[in-house]
Order: sequence, then structure tokens, then C-alpha cells
Amino acid sequence: MAQVTIYIPNDLESQVKAIASSLNISISKFISTTLEQKVKNEWSASSRKLAGTWSDFPTLQEIRDNQGKDAQREVF
Repeated sequence: MAQVTIYIPNDLESQVKAIASSLNISISKFISTTLEQKVKNEWSASSRKLAGTWSDFPTLQEIRDNQGKDAQREVF
């Protein structure tokens, strides 16, 4: 496993320590889990199951048709 040195403000370090402690995990585990969640680039299985489940969801064209007209721009 790689080791990385980072520099963070003291107040952020205090917050990270407090959160990790409240979760009963190490600071390293908290930071690596948080980073993993941030860089993960896929939808969860439960989110993918939702695709197409709203039968009454409007189509893109229906959404665009109901936008109305643009307001006139001001002339300077």
C-alpha cells in the first residue's frame, strides 16, 4: 500500500481526527475511504435499478416545450 504525505490546516486535522474517532477507525482509513468515494466513477447498483422506473417522467422534448419564451434583453 502506498504512503502519501499531505499538508492540511490544523482545524481540518482536528475535524478529521474527531470524525475518525467517532467512527472508531484510523485517520488513514477515514481519509482513504473518503478519497475512494470521491474518485469512484460509477453509479451504485441500487441507483442503476432506478433507471426507467418513472413511467410518467416527461421526455426531454416535453420539458423543453414547457419552458416558455425568453425575456427580451435590455438595450443599452
